[in-house]
Amino acid sequence: MADTKFNAVVEAKEGLTVSCKSRDFEITLDEPKELGGNDLGMNPVECLLNAIGACKTIVARSFAEAHNLDIKNIRIEVEGTLNPDGFLGLDKDAKIGFSSLETNYYFESDEDEEKLEEFIKFVDSNCPVMDTIVNTPSSIVSKLNRL
Repeated sequence: MADTKFNAVVEAKEGLTVSCKSRDFEITLDEPKELGGNDLGMNPVECLLNAIGACKTIVARSFAEAHNLDIKNIRIEVEGTLNPDGFLGLDKDAKIGFSSLETNYYFESDEDEEKLEEFIKFVDSNCPVMDTIVNTPSSIVSKLNRL
């Protein structure tokens, strides 16, 4: 399959609230009130954690049968540690993004632990969202345009 482009259109609304659109789908992202937002949706870093979890879940569901695994259900919880003082400019030494990420997999399955542990390694190494974070794109371009 050839390279496929995916697109997102993000538009500012009131305050820090933003509308995020891809294809025919739209979600609202915002910041909590304590970070200056309207609290009308999850914030972008929470959305990223959900994107990681969703991507890993989709990879697991897509490849379980090919790995001869009987997985009845899966839940993934992703936790990131971030110091807001970094992006707020209050601590120039603080990392702006997440300093750590942890994924917890919960399987409803009769498969043994070793098979599931191997499968987790496969899922982690075949998740496009995680790969984008770990192996940054070779080209990241920001272009100025006017509304």
